Amino acid sequence: MNIKLIRSDTIYKKMMNAPKEKRDDIYRYEIMKPFEFKWSCYNVPLKSLQKGGYDVVMASGMLGYLAPSEVDEKQKENIDLISNENLWKICEKTIQNSLECFTKVGYELPVKEYMFSIVLGNPKSPYMLMCDGYSGEGGIPGYIFASLVPNEYTVSRIKVALAHECNHNVRFQFEKWKNDITLAEMMIHEGIAENFATTMFGEDMVGPWVSKTDKETLNDYIKPIIKDGLNVTGMDNITAYLYGDEMAEMQGYFPVGLPYCAGYACGYYMIKHYLKKTGKSIEEATLTPASEITKVIEDFWSE
Repeated sequence: MNIKLIRSDTIYKKMMNAPKEKRDDIYRYEIMKPFEFKWSCYNVPLKSLQKGGYDVVMASGMLGYLAPSEVDEKQKENIDLISNENLWKICEKTIQNSLECFTKVGYELPVKEYMFSIVLGNPKSPYMLMCDGYSGEGGIPGYIFASLVPNEYTVSRIKVALAHECNHNVRFQFEKWKNDITLAEMMIHEGIAENFATTMFGEDMVGPWVSKTDKETLNDYIKPIIKDGLNVTGMDNITAYLYGDEMAEMQGYFPVGLPYCAGYACGYYMIKHYLKKTGKSIEEATLTPASEITKVIEDFWSE
């Protein structure tokens, strides 16, 4: 397999020293151009035909990435933090190790080329604040992002987020995404990915999307609400269950009475239940269709 690193640190330095009006295009055509296919899967063009229209710059802002216009001298320390050679080596090695978890046990991955980059997070974005300043995106096979507000904590967690995203990258090579995806299916995808990450790096490295939910809240409050919504479809309806009311309302969706990332936390323990019950490895589970997993874990809801 071939892992190509798009060294965003050097491009951010270029943006920092460029006139403000030039930064959007540097961001579009030097950081994001290699990921054009990924963006096209979400119907996001690199550049809108209309000035100020929806494109990769606007979409990046909605995802919590730092706006190109804000990449100035104030970002020098953050850019320096993501310029560390060892950080990029760790990222590359994590991607390699994650993919090799599958090839070493005999799985043939259809995708051979993987593109990766680090993007700066917006410290004022509610999305970045909610996820403690770091996250990832790896839903399109062959393309992986890590986004972070750089500091000692977020830099130390980036490898865990990457393992999570690499798992999505592998799973979606075998179980194709569908627009009418159910809440149950989304929870399975996310639960498998986070269990894969903790299998690699330990339970103490579980993400805030799981660690911020205690077991009592999960069992007494969250599970009954989610159980009633397992067959809900479409991200407009799923969002509140998966990410919680606060994030759903920010996107204009209806709340359902759930706290931050309730669906992520529930999915994590749901898959942990599945792994214990079946004795399957996390690699086997990753390549198991959601429909098969759903049948096995019905007793999870009565625990």
